[in-house]
Amino acid sequence: MSSLNQKTLKKEIVLSGVGLHSGKKVKIKIIPAAPNSGIIFKRIDLKENNFVIPNVYNVSSASFCTTISNEYNVSVSTIEHLMGAFYGLGIDNALVEINSHEVPILDGSAKIYVKEILEKGIEESNVPIKIIKINKEVAIKDNLKTISISPSKLSLDIDFEIKYNNKLIGTQKNVIDMYKSNLDEIYNSRTFCLYEDIEKLRSNNLALGGSLDNAVVVDDNKILNSEKLRNKKEFVNHKILDCMGDLFLSGYKMIASVKCSQGGHMLTNKLLRKVFDNKDNFSIIEVKEKTVPHTILNRSHLRSIA
Repeated sequence: MSSLNQKTLKKEIVLSGVGLHSGKKVKIKIIPAAPNSGIIFKRIDLKENNFVIPNVYNVSSASFCTTISNEYNVSVSTIEHLMGAFYGLGIDNALVEINSHEVPILDGSAKIYVKEILEKGIEESNVPIKIIKINKEVAIKDNLKTISISPSKLSLDIDFEIKYNNKLIGTQKNVIDMYKSNLDEIYNSRTFCLYEDIEKLRSNNLALGGSLDNAVVVDDNKILNSEKLRNKKEFVNHKILDCMGDLFLSGYKMIASVKCSQGGHMLTNKLLRKVFDNKDNFSIIEVKEKTVPHTILNRSHLRSIA
């Protein structure tokens, strides 16, 4: 299978679960879509104005999760884990039907989405992918939080660092190349929170569907979940998963180097908006090559289209 042609699913996927923040039961159906369709969400609980596009400029909230909205204020929230699975697996086109306003949290990671997509199979088209190439460094700083994106020759590198006062979490850092690295530990890493923050979250109508089944809960120096950690860097790896999902709101794969310290959904969205506000910062290129390269772009012919 070539990395350079657009892909969708071979068969529909149906999943149900609870919304992490809403606590409501929700069902989604992920349906194959034609080339150049992109990723589209459809709120089937609504009869009209119910299509919502995951786009950098359609992010209406980035507090604790990524929420996208259309011009009629119809929204879909907590899309980042599903979008991260799509991005990592190279799914360019899919229709996601959903009967509520929040994507199900499932086990708190992208593990189940990835498993289902791989089991149903990936359908490759003969239509080439498009890629965003970063031309100039762009950076955002918000007190101690920083994020930057800079040019890269062949890869999408994500260098992420978190710093918590909690001794169990502490400072963690990991670096991945999204096109070369084994992403299993990224997909499998669950959302997490501190036990002392739960009451505050719920008083603000957040984490109403949260439980030990879908989030790692840290109480001082203990993990309350019976499963414990899935990998040594699960905390920062989950942040990388979130970052992957948020980066896919750009619409295409990227050639870039992303470096973030203590950031999250909001900082990533601010960065992408700053990138796309100036056309000199990026190019959109179409990849045309019949042979499968060692990396996403090696030996490929690139033709600028924007």
